[in-house]
Amino acid sequence: MKTKPKNIVGARVRKARAKCRPPLTQQELSDRVVRLGARIDRAGIAKVEVGLRRVYDHELTLLAKATGVSVTWLLTGRRS
Repeated sequence: MKTKPKNIVGARVRKARAKCRPPLTQQELSDRVVRLGARIDRAGIAKVEVGLRRVYDHELTLLAKATGVSVTWLLTGRRS
C-alpha cells in the first residue's frame, strides 16, 4: 500500500535544485537553507523531495529563496 505524501512541494524542490546554474546538490541546498535560518539537513532535503517529510511555512519560504523560485511555484507549479 502506497503512503500519501506529507507535502506537495517535494518534486518541485527537486526541479528547482536542478534549475539552478550550476545545479545544486541536496547538501548545497541544505547549506543554503541553514544559512537562511532553517534546520534542514541533507537527509531532510531528500525526505522532502520524496514526500516523507513535512515542510513548514517558514521552511517553504526559505526553500524558495534558496533556489530562486517563488513560493507560488513551489506550491502550484505556476508562476506568481
